[in-house]
Amino acid sequence: MLYGVRIPILMVFIFLSILQFSWVGGAFAQAGIDSKKRDLKNVYELAWDRQPEAKSFQYRVEAAQAKQKIASSLLANPAYLELAQKTDRTNSNQGVSETIAGLGFPLWLWGERSSSIGLADAEYKKLLSQYYVIQLKIAAEVRDIFWGFQKAQVELVLANTRYENAATLAKDVSKRFVAGDLSRADVHQAEGAMSFAEAILAEAKANAIGATQKMSSLTGSKGQQVDARKANSFSLKPEPIPKVPQSFSDLDASQPVVVALLDQLEVAKKALELAKAQTRSTPELQLLTTRGREVYGVPYQQSITLGIKFPFGSDARNTSRVATSTADKVEAESLLNFERERILFSIDSAVGQVEASKVKLDAANKRSKLASETRGFFEKSFRFGETDLPTRLRIELEAVEANRQAALAQIDHSVAISNLRQALGLLPE
Repeated sequence: MLYGVRIPILMVFIFLSILQFSWVGGAFAQAGIDSKKRDLKNVYELAWDRQPEAKSFQYRVEAAQAKQKIASSLLANPAYLELAQKTDRTNSNQGVSETIAGLGFPLWLWGERSSSIGLADAEYKKLLSQYYVIQLKIAAEVRDIFWGFQKAQVELVLANTRYENAATLAKDVSKRFVAGDLSRADVHQAEGAMSFAEAILAEAKANAIGATQKMSSLTGSKGQQVDARKANSFSLKPEPIPKVPQSFSDLDASQPVVVALLDQLEVAKKALELAKAQTRSTPELQLLTTRGREVYGVPYQQSITLGIKFPFGSDARNTSRVATSTADKVEAESLLNFERERILFSIDSAVGQVEASKVKLDAANKRSKLASETRGFFEKSFRFGETDLPTRLRIELEAVEANRQAALAQIDHSVAISNLRQALGLLPE
């Protein structure tokens, strides 16, 4: 007969926690397979549409294309019209009159036009690659906030479960104290556990509210009400595992940051070529016609003048431009080498994290499976009286904790995959 047996308060608390943790695992399992939930890609698309760079990009493209047209023109600058009138009416008034009308055509220096075309094309290509780099930076922010939000939601649900368990336990202990089955010390212990769980829940709610606000500011959508009893509206589905390039040359062709730096280096090279070509100011071809007379009564005479204005060069001014362009080129080369090494190290680290998280996930899943099977064995033996309650609760707690660790390992594995995709320069999928 088991009447009158006093079960330790901590054992009762553990048993109630087991029931609630089992419910939590089921809730997150359903959240993970709900295809209607928004995934990481949806969040990124919402965030990117709100970025100033996304809204202004088309106008920047138009500006770059206009610059290409300017560089491809036949003249260095637009042609101009020159008009002048000479008279002595305000002085001796002898009838002197001369009218000059002419056109000026700014000419390219030797090699300047081809260098300008090359620079405009390089800048247009750099604009496109920089656009993708900006997208990648936003993707990094989205990934960080998204998975931080997911973890905050997990911690909130667990903290709420713990508080509900403690409250239920404290209420039950209070009733049994009134009935004379438990002591005042048991009541204090239960209420202390409830207060501690309430403090943890308050902290988890604060973290969840902060994570929700970050998500709302990122997507521009109204923040959902923080409710620990409901699953959030975002999917836990991980991104596809990317293929890592086998060679460094493949990385140069696929990594957006490296591609953008290569384009930046090309811009610096073209700018240096243009600076070397611009050894002086732009020369001008001039075509003038003149019509005038010396005094009254003399017929008007007309003439045509063809000339060229050729400015002298300035070594100091040209040296300054060349030196500045050379500095930009050297800086671009150094930055490219530095970023290449950094990206390679980050990719190696991310690959290692994915492999380690996969091993951890497999081990956690194996442990969860074994613990669940062991729980079944001990559950039967407990019903037949072959196992005592403390052992039964310990085995149950191990099984639930194993399932919880498996769920967290899945999130960590998803984070590792996202970090690898970020290092490779891949947008969320």
